[in-house]
Amino acid sequence: MQKILNKRKIINDPIYGFITIPDELIYDLINHPYFQRLRRIKQLGMTNLVYPGALHTRFHHAIGAMWLMVEAIKVLQSKGVEISKEEEQGAIIAILLHDIGHGPFSHALEHTIVHGISHEDISEMLMNKLNKEFDGKLSLAIKIFNDKYPKKFLHQLVSSQLDMDRLDYLKRDSFYTGVSEGVISSDRIIKMLNVLNNQLIIEEKGIYSIEKFIIARRLMYWQVYLHKTVLSAENMLVKILQRAKELASEKKELFCSPALSKFLYNRYGKKDFDKNPEVLELFAKLDDYDIFGAIKVWADNEDEILSYLCRCLIDRNLYKIEIQNEEFKESYVKAKKKEIATKYKIKKEDLDYFVFSSSVANEIYNVDKIGITILFKNGKTKDISKSSDQLNVEVLNKTVKKWFICYPR
Repeated sequence: MQKILNKRKIINDPIYGFITIPDELIYDLINHPYFQRLRRIKQLGMTNLVYPGALHTRFHHAIGAMWLMVEAIKVLQSKGVEISKEEEQGAIIAILLHDIGHGPFSHALEHTIVHGISHEDISEMLMNKLNKEFDGKLSLAIKIFNDKYPKKFLHQLVSSQLDMDRLDYLKRDSFYTGVSEGVISSDRIIKMLNVLNNQLIIEEKGIYSIEKFIIARRLMYWQVYLHKTVLSAENMLVKILQRAKELASEKKELFCSPALSKFLYNRYGKKDFDKNPEVLELFAKLDDYDIFGAIKVWADNEDEILSYLCRCLIDRNLYKIEIQNEEFKESYVKAKKKEIATKYKIKKEDLDYFVFSSSVANEIYNVDKIGITILFKNGKTKDISKSSDQLNVEVLNKTVKKWFICYPR
């Protein structure tokens, strides 16, 4: 008994106050090197270059999401929803480990370091590896994570349009960035949770909190996650890795950690992760420190393009970015490339490192997916898009797309 009690530690979280680690297994998972790595991966990539307080990590977020899951299960159990101790533990582990497969700088480098494999795929691989280490004790959690468990509402708590992941990151990211538009009432939303026909629903009294949640998510995307200066910084980071990989393909020697070296000098995809366990282990050693430590050294590299990009990022001399609601005309992009090539004496084959354009999209709420269902006092249910007098269905379901172009100032 003393051994178990000793592992019911308390974490002081700035968002929720004191968080108690639920049990011994979860304590051991938190202390595993795979999970501790999340302390060294920033939640919001390069966003701190715009909002200096945004230095919180994936570790913070995972612990917060775990705590919200604990609270959500308590609420559901108090309303008569049958959730066994094993199911409770499985759901908590599933949300705790949902981001364990994130690479350095979170989403910014997701398709640059590895190819054709998502962080969700890598999360599942790491969970399967942990399951072997812990003698199959994560089997139920993996089923819930993959939506292969009969009680579908448990997966919805982990991944849906109203899950503990979103409830935590909106509240946490708004706190650390100082962007008050993202503040949501996660307590109120969780108190309004219930289950009907094996699906997660919200009781009618929570409808205004859900409206606020959807609007807050939309505002946070354009004001924080897709802020134009953040886009500039993160795309410059991608260009740095692309240049480093190009030099590596030419067998140029670059300073980097052993783990980063493997991913620079090799092109690893899903097949490599499936066939070679060593690739997954190497990935589990990568974090923000590997990348930025290399960037600091590369700032003095003899390759002018690599050193220039690295110095710009380190000194926050970011590329100018133009953003608009329609695609940039090809003639404009060509003219901008010609202007920059002349101004900085850049070779044509190197121009893509200095002038590049792309697009970003923000989907507020997808009415075609399993949505957020409101349960009314008369027993009837409606999707939030049809229940709210504040939210327009056409606006909700529209994916907003914007185009941008970046180039040196």
